Amino acid sequence: MAEKEQVKAKTEATEQTPEKVADAPSEAEAKPVKRRKKSKRTVASGQIHVLATFNNTIITVTDPKGNVLTSASAGGSGFRGSKKGTAYAAQIAAEKAIGGAKTNHGLTKAEVFVKGVGLGRDAAVRSLINQKLQVESVKDITPNPHGGVRARKPKRN
Repeated sequence: MAEKEQVKAKTEATEQTPEKVADAPSEAEAKPVKRRKKSKRTVASGQIHVLATFNNTIITVTDPKGNVLTSASAGGSGFRGSKKGTAYAAQIAAEKAIGGAKTNHGLTKAEVFVKGVGLGRDAAVRSLINQKLQVESVKDITPNPHGGVRARKPKRN
């Protein structure tokens, strides 16, 4: 143990030679690193994508090109388990997403795209209208199966 402490003391002493200390700038002389403040984009109109599944509802607010501004979900709003799929949870998530988009990016009007068959579909759209957001259109973009699932193989008796 004593040998290790002596070796450690020697290495510390050799690391701090007078030449290195003299070359290093003092704290007062060191230039502070200037960081630019990230400018927030102001987006007057955008798109709102609502994904309503049986287990959760996700609301994403984007600009007209599709770049995400804010996003919120029922799970991120504090709901757990089977409560995430409820209409009330979707309403809270929509309020959270729209509130962030309005305050941070100045969103005033939007197109709404709804995907999925969950309970949060209607509640999320109603919540968007109640937030005094000008809804230009509501489109349902739920994908339709066009061939169905693969048929079972025939029984061999």
